[in-house]
This record gives sequence, C-alpha cells and structure tokens, in this order.
Amino acid sequence: MANKPARILTFKCIQCQKPVKVFLQKVSACSHIQPYMGICDCGEVRRYATGQKDAVESYLASEDGNWSHHH
Repeated sequence: MANKPARILTFKCIQCQKPVKVFLQKVSACSHIQPYMGICDCGEVRRYATGQKDAVESYLASEDGNWSHHH
C-alpha cells in the first residue's frame, strides 16, 4: 500500500520569512503529481508540488492558480 501524501506542509514565506501552510489540492486519482498551495498572511501565494517532473514544473510555472492536471 502506497503512503498517502501529507495534507498540510509548512514553508517559510519568501517575502516576509513567516511560516506559511500549504494545503494539498484536489487532483485526479493519479499519482503523477501532488500539488500544494497556500497564502501567507502577507498575501504572498506559495505553491509546492511533488511528483512527475514535467507536471510539477507546469504547476509551479502557472501564475493564475487555474492549473489543472490532464493526461
């Protein structure tokens, strides 16, 4: 049985250095990517992802947050 990804991760904000929590986003049932997103108290959006390299790069490069995973 595969390990489930963590639902919440914490990183330092790039702008203000305060902790910011990112939450696992809903995606298809595939295991290619596990995207995370959160917003710091200062308003900075923080994204993170694990999984297939090209899917992760596509997610992190999307600027509007309307990224979606397709096969």
